[in-house]
Amino acid sequence: MRAGQAAGSIDAARLTDELRTELFAPAGLDTAPRIGAEIEFIPVDAITRRRCPIVPPPIPEPDGAPATLPVLRAVARAQGWSERPSPYGAPVFAMPDGGAISYEPGGQIEYSAPASASVTSLVARLRATAAVLAHACQRAGIGLVAAGIDPENPVDDVPLQLHGPRYVSMDAYLATIGSAGARMMRQTAALQVTIDAGADPARRWRLASALAPYLTAIFANSPREAGARTGWQSTRAATWRRLDRTRTGLPGATADGPATPYTAFALAARAILRRGPGGEPAPFGELLASGHATHDDWGPHLTTLFPDVRPRRIAGVPTFELRSIDAVPPEWYAAPIVVIAGLAYDDRAAAEAAALLRLDRHSSHTSSDLLVPAARDGLRDQRIRRLATDLYDLALRGAGRLGATIVAPSELEVAHAFGAQYVRRGRSLADDVPAGRAGTSRPDIPGVHAAASD
Repeated sequence: MRAGQAAGSIDAARLTDELRTELFAPAGLDTAPRIGAEIEFIPVDAITRRRCPIVPPPIPEPDGAPATLPVLRAVARAQGWSERPSPYGAPVFAMPDGGAISYEPGGQIEYSAPASASVTSLVARLRATAAVLAHACQRAGIGLVAAGIDPENPVDDVPLQLHGPRYVSMDAYLATIGSAGARMMRQTAALQVTIDAGADPARRWRLASALAPYLTAIFANSPREAGARTGWQSTRAATWRRLDRTRTGLPGATADGPATPYTAFALAARAILRRGPGGEPAPFGELLASGHATHDDWGPHLTTLFPDVRPRRIAGVPTFELRSIDAVPPEWYAAPIVVIAGLAYDDRAAAEAAALLRLDRHSSHTSSDLLVPAARDGLRDQRIRRLATDLYDLALRGAGRLGATIVAPSELEVAHAFGAQYVRRGRSLADDVPAGRAGTSRPDIPGVHAAASD
């Protein structure tokens, strides 16, 4: 903030300029594209399927599930990872190559791989780390579930396990809206892919936003929770639709790019980390205008927004994080990453996808109206299936044109196999999940309607 400037005088135009410079800035034409990913696992007792705590309880329980932190510490020592404290309530394990292992609020284990210029290199890192973790956890009696939501345990049986101020505040705020916040924080797991904003961030942002429901449908893998079918192909995505519409969904873009609508989206989102004078949550813009929030609060506030595509700055590079994909088993890691790389980084595939999706620089279209049916019906929705199949084929052709140094034949083969086994048959991984016990969807999830994604 400039000297002598009051907090309330920070206007939307200045914040928009900052976002345009920091998060939506174009890269140089000679900048090689990179792609990154995060994978998450839900740790459970290998026998009882009860959720594992991060740390052992003070008084051991006879039938308690094993804790995961001692296992991660042993792996870190063997692999040469360094442990550092985290403000969130559990340590982070940093790897020599820039990757990191951390925890989500319900004890989910997350691996963040460093961005790479090669899809093949990225997938190899993901698979290798997943294998190391799975082997160590198996020896400790822990299973790592790769699904979009915990398929066995009800949310009431999974306490908040990270007690840093951020997560405590978030948990308390989201609890005032409903149970979706607890489910999101404690039960869900995803595969998130990051792509560079590129030379034309507006074009790439529009495409990524329009792809969100199709990625949800293609890679849906969470049809069951608490041992019963929920009625949704992606219960994880359904949970996001019920979470808090002021901070989720697809903000879109205008003719001058995504910075203006994203600023409006962020200002309208109710603040979690900063409250008004009465202690009630209020839109961040109102707190800023009244002087109850300052420019210093703006950056932390942005980290509490959870759109399906989120802008970030990673290692100094503006990137877009695609957050619509359920966690999938390691053997299929290549499929979503190849698809996203093919559509984002091959100019011909990107242009053809934009034409299919009817995108242009004057359109604010984001496919928001498809977010709910994509979560509920997946590829069973014929509108989604037809376009998803065409987009998948475009992506494979685009990935092939990127060349073997970026996408090796082995990764392309996995993506082709996924397309043949699932996409072209109108199926997803959710259709392979056993039904479990008889049950119906919980009343707060089926109440989702299309307007919830607006």
